[in-house]
Amino acid sequence: MTDIIQANDLYLAYNNDEPILKNINFGIKSKEFVFITGKSGSGKSTLLKSLYSELGVAQGSLKVAGFELNGISKQKRNLLRKHTGVIFQDYKLINEWSVEKNVMLPLMIAGYSKKICKAQANKLLHHVKLSHKAHRYPLELSGGEQQRVAMARALAHNPILIIADEPTGNLDEYSSSVIWELLKNVRSHVGSTVVVATHKLPLSLGVNYRQYYINEGQIDEVH
Repeated sequence: MTDIIQANDLYLAYNNDEPILKNINFGIKSKEFVFITGKSGSGKSTLLKSLYSELGVAQGSLKVAGFELNGISKQKRNLLRKHTGVIFQDYKLINEWSVEKNVMLPLMIAGYSKKICKAQANKLLHHVKLSHKAHRYPLELSGGEQQRVAMARALAHNPILIIADEPTGNLDEYSSSVIWELLKNVRSHVGSTVVVATHKLPLSLGVNYRQYYINEGQIDEVH
């Protein structure tokens, strides 16, 4: 199984500040389910931002889905993001758009026809059990429903890599269990690699996973 993510001697920092992650080395293989854990402020979100090139590489090498992210061009960054689905803790939905249109967004950006965009959105909203709210707006939904919409949007373009930053951090127990089940199914049925930053592992995921822990700028696998 090949590595979909490989970091070698990687440093990550904001602007010219002191590096948050220093000289880290790790790899994640295709189709794995991986948790990134650590205390608040340890650098979990920083690492995830680097994986879809929201944050640039300060030093070292970071390869994701075959792309070297140190010095990556805008064109290649756009290609990387076509293979990547991102789920944020605060959802990042467009409140002025319907639920259906929010899910269509990645396909609209990619230039697909309206017919294809709508068909895929409807399929995914059925998958996350929100077909009946396709024409509602995000602020009319609960937090758990908004996160399910965000997840449907992240899956719209059939990504090979799903990156989720504290996807259940603001949710109740029921909504959290729904999100974990959806992520598990994405990995099992679609074959996507799933990387999740969280401060709290689910009590029972029912799938094999690996865990990395970030502490004082270093990352180590938890066995």
